[in-house]
Amino acid sequence: MLQIRSSLYRPLGLGIGLGLLVLSLLGSLLLGAADIHPQRVWAAIFDFDGSTEHLIIRTVRLPRALLAAGVGSALAVAGTLVQGLTRNPLADPGILGISAGASLAMVMAIFWGYGGAVGFAFAGAAIAAVTVYWLGSLGRSGLTPLKLIIAGAALSYLLGALTTGILLLSQRTLDEIRFWLAGSLAGQNLESLGTMVPYLAMGLFLGLLLGRPLTLLNLGEDVAQGLGLQTIWVKGAAAVAVVLLAGTSVALAGPIGFVGLVVPHMVRFGVGTDYRWIVPYAMILGGILLSVADIAARLLIRPQELPVGIVMGLLGAPFFIYLARSRRKQT
Repeated sequence: MLQIRSSLYRPLGLGIGLGLLVLSLLGSLLLGAADIHPQRVWAAIFDFDGSTEHLIIRTVRLPRALLAAGVGSALAVAGTLVQGLTRNPLADPGILGISAGASLAMVMAIFWGYGGAVGFAFAGAAIAAVTVYWLGSLGRSGLTPLKLIIAGAALSYLLGALTTGILLLSQRTLDEIRFWLAGSLAGQNLESLGTMVPYLAMGLFLGLLLGRPLTLLNLGEDVAQGLGLQTIWVKGAAAVAVVLLAGTSVALAGPIGFVGLVVPHMVRFGVGTDYRWIVPYAMILGGILLSVADIAARLLIRPQELPVGIVMGLLGAPFFIYLARSRRKQT
């Protein structure tokens, strides 16, 4: 009976989540350095008259609201896939160095005069992912969650040091991406966001398709193979999805951490361990979380604003410490 009720409530929860996501998007349009009346927001979208308020909504707040929802969803699904693939609850693209690899590649692209080349972000994320997986697999015991986290932390520090070195050599590069490096949703427009939508859509679609295979994979690789699952293809598809999602997110908003760590745990607490439900719930909750964090970043020191990456760090760091301590007690 409990299982039937759960299966009935899960779609309802998705509907409620979509409603909350719409409310968070509306809040992002209304709130900022200057609050705007909802009627003006409606008019700016459907009856644009060129006024200052309409321009703010059309060119600043609307792209930013959509970007927060898209990047939040992408990071949450990427973290969900990484945790499902490695069976490591402490993993996410930031902690494993994937975001750091994409960031270094983007900084190098700007340094060489190829600003905005998203292909660099994808390449950096892919190289970092392969490297950390290889480092975590060294030794007799093979790949373990602890070794993966240590390898990811070491690689993140190394890539961060290389990024800092490039910025010290080039004041121009630092000036161009100073705010972006802290994780920022400001400065994008609908055109630049539109060029990234295909990559985000492809990564999110792959993530949804991987729900059932990841659930089987988490039963154990031998069990999954016994049930007919081609684990090598599942791992490859998941890696492609993570690279697409993490690379696009870094290219758009810089290295924003902890979304991919926090959201999957919040979702698993509510819906269990079935990735067919975890992935869509993470997609929605990630968009809500980053949208709310961005609103907070604009309101905390208004009329100035904080980069949203700082707000997520303040929220995510205590959660990571709590999670690490709870895992240690279980061990």
